[in-house]
Amino acid sequence: MDTTTGLFYTFAAVLLFAAFRVITARSTVHAALFLVLSFFSASCIWMLLQAEFLAITLVLVYVGAVMVLFLFVVMMLDVNSDGFREGFWKHLPLAGLVGAVIALQMALVLMRGFNLEAPEPTARALELGNTKLLGIQIYTNYLYPLQLAAVLLLVAIIAAIALTLRARKDSRHMDPSQQVLATKADRLRIVKVPPTIEQASAPTDNAKPGDKGAAP
Repeated sequence: MDTTTGLFYTFAAVLLFAAFRVITARSTVHAALFLVLSFFSASCIWMLLQAEFLAITLVLVYVGAVMVLFLFVVMMLDVNSDGFREGFWKHLPLAGLVGAVIALQMALVLMRGFNLEAPEPTARALELGNTKLLGIQIYTNYLYPLQLAAVLLLVAIIAAIALTLRARKDSRHMDPSQQVLATKADRLRIVKVPPTIEQASAPTDNAKPGDKGAAP
């Protein structure tokens, strides 16, 4: 066993352990930290497969942005996850069976083309680099699947916004159609107010401080 194979099995074991602890940890913060560890392990495996761009993207996007934001939200909200975990061990056998079926299907799909030994980079790959080659493949051979994935993500974003949108009485909502139809006269209204003169009774010199109408 060479060094690359040993590192692959090491990172794969850490990835499986971290993924298992994500769903079994009692604390939500601990589960999020184990998920960060699993992302790092997957990034290391991609580095071994000479996919440096994907590895760096995984660390920057998921670990550096998404998971940090998730940790801040979890720690600020202080969500009690004890009620969410009721019946976990009851449904564990069914969940394990479904996971085994999914793993078997993925193994059947990847069996023919899966190879632990990374292929030797060609001269064109050494000249252009992984990032440029990935861009060429995405925007030439896989352009339509990329657009389909973008449409699916857009639909998912719209669905998430629609599901979480709640009308509140204390919040003010803007109607874009009313804003477009607004005219200059609607935005500014000039009101003419007639001048008023307040006549105050001037105090006399003979008025005493105790008398009515005397100056203070």
